[in-house]
Amino acid sequence: MHKHTNRLINETSPYLLQHAHNPVDWYPWGDEALQRAKVEDKPILVSIGYAACHWCHVMERESFEDESTAELMNKYFINIKIDREERPDLDHVYMDAVQAMAGNGGWPLNVFLMPDGKPFYGGTYFPPTRAFNRPSWKEILEGVHQAYTERKHEMESQAENLTAHLTNANSFGVSPAKDQFTKEDLDLIATNMLKQGDKEHGGFGAAPKFPQTFTIQYLLRYHYYTKDEESLHQALLSLDKMIYGGIYDQLGGGFARYSTDAEWLAPHFEKMLYDNALLVSVMAEAYQLTKNELYQHTIDHTIQFVQRELMSDEGGFFSALDADSEGVEGKFYTWSKVEIEEVLGNDASLFCEFYDVSEHGNWEHTNILRVQQSFKDFAIERSLDAVKLQQTIQDCKQKLFAVREQRVRPSLDDKILLGWNALMNIALSKAYASTLDETYKQLAVSNMNFIETRLYKQQEWLHTYKQGQAKIPAFLDDLAYLALAYIHLQEITGESTYLSKACDLIERVIREFSDESQALFYFTPKEQVDIIVRKKEIYDGATQSGNSVMANVLLYLAKVFDKPEWEERACSMINSFRSLINRYPTSFGFWAQQALVIVQGIEEIAIVGDKASEFLRELLPVYLPGKVLQSSVDGEDNFPLLRNRLQKKTLVYHCKNYVCIEPRTTVSEFLYHHRSVS
Repeated sequence: MHKHTNRLINETSPYLLQHAHNPVDWYPWGDEALQRAKVEDKPILVSIGYAACHWCHVMERESFEDESTAELMNKYFINIKIDREERPDLDHVYMDAVQAMAGNGGWPLNVFLMPDGKPFYGGTYFPPTRAFNRPSWKEILEGVHQAYTERKHEMESQAENLTAHLTNANSFGVSPAKDQFTKEDLDLIATNMLKQGDKEHGGFGAAPKFPQTFTIQYLLRYHYYTKDEESLHQALLSLDKMIYGGIYDQLGGGFARYSTDAEWLAPHFEKMLYDNALLVSVMAEAYQLTKNELYQHTIDHTIQFVQRELMSDEGGFFSALDADSEGVEGKFYTWSKVEIEEVLGNDASLFCEFYDVSEHGNWEHTNILRVQQSFKDFAIERSLDAVKLQQTIQDCKQKLFAVREQRVRPSLDDKILLGWNALMNIALSKAYASTLDETYKQLAVSNMNFIETRLYKQQEWLHTYKQGQAKIPAFLDDLAYLALAYIHLQEITGESTYLSKACDLIERVIREFSDESQALFYFTPKEQVDIIVRKKEIYDGATQSGNSVMANVLLYLAKVFDKPEWEERACSMINSFRSLINRYPTSFGFWAQQALVIVQGIEEIAIVGDKASEFLRELLPVYLPGKVLQSSVDGEDNFPLLRNRLQKKTLVYHCKNYVCIEPRTTVSEFLYHHRSVS
């Protein structure tokens, strides 16, 4: 620990606080640093990362903690540190700039700006001495300083050109919205997804492998409409292989961010809130569709992990757990065979065989626990009793988990983000719908209370919260995800106020984030001034694009509030990406799901009457992906789908494509007729 502290000491972000004792004179992003750059005529170095990022830690250790390196940085530059999860808006802009300059991007992201904030040079990780065909960080600092002082006008025109490029890149390859999606497009999307499918290990594309939950979700829904077996098989294979792999924490539950290899063995061990939320959401759909207990068990185990390690006392969810502990990646999660034998005694050899544990290890001379055969197959092959085997393994896991709890833990990124909490809230609603476990409904309701009381101040939604302090105006993703969370919460509770809140939120987004020239939405609100380009994000990457979620929410609420103009806007958003979604569906997986909705039509289901809540419990576990569901549990009928329908007798109303079917008096009758027409 250095004796000095810099200005980051007053921040709340754990990532910024990690750098508060560097000898670099870091500033947080803000007026003070930007003004000083102008006054002293110095370029700005913006360094962007996040708390769970392995190479960010490496560069800090090698360069930012080094006195002589810090001296150069402080002499030549105004240095700004940014947490990309706190300021995704700035990260998007400067990441695009580095990708345009260097052809690739990632974190740590180091980008040099003119004093007016326009980027002119940048890259990712730089080593302390020349290595990996990369110049050293000190050489970069000297080179950029020299270019700025001797060829400043060249740097200025480079910055202007780059900024113009960023502005133009915002228009994308958008086709006119008159291009409508067809059933053939849906088939093409599935075909293109399956072309990338790994038929042996599940997942899509080569290593490194990310969970690709939106692709899996599309294939599950496509199978629902078409009964296509290959889509179902690839979707379930992907989930099963992840659940059995090292990307899943076999002892404690929860998924890591991605796998470094094709068979899901060795993850980068950081665990992010959003991945776990999205995986619970898609497993809930898989469970509704298959009733396979593996999915129910994994949903339970993952939510237990989130509650235990990522939940605050106030009911909010923290952002992430680091990959490293005691300076070693994965140390918290891996085991030597000897350690396991010490803890488990006689049961060790069975456990080691089941979880692929060996003397020499399956990863870097140690062992990551993974399952290579289901309990059933393992038991049959060895003539064991499957139930007894499962019990023995469960007991062993509990013993090892207790031992692991004594280890030095990976550090926790304990800032609470609005958007990621909304994603977890959706996951809890979907987990409740599929399993009817009341604890998930209660968790969702209490987390929503947390969101509404801590992340909403003076009529404004805020992006991040920590220790009583909420700050940074919310971005498009935050508000779009929150609207979707309200919709799901309404479906499982029957509380119509959540729909009214979603509607208010969307009206606000339309006012503050709309691009007047297109149907799309900007990532940042129009009042925001500290950004050189207002970007529109469209890719469904690690999380859904705010635009694809807006399209989804607009389609849903258009039905609920009878707003045809919202449906029109959503359709023109979706149709404008037709060729991109068809060609690159794994980058547009959530958009692809909206294409399914507009081609297949939305089912409007309303449950009314005295027993509405009983009927609701019966209907929720049924897999009906493209539905709008309202129930009169709270007796409120001021909605088009419920109007003039309230009465004592309990009925299920069902309309689709502007046609209503005779109301049914039981859920099973509704489902029987529903199957015969769909």
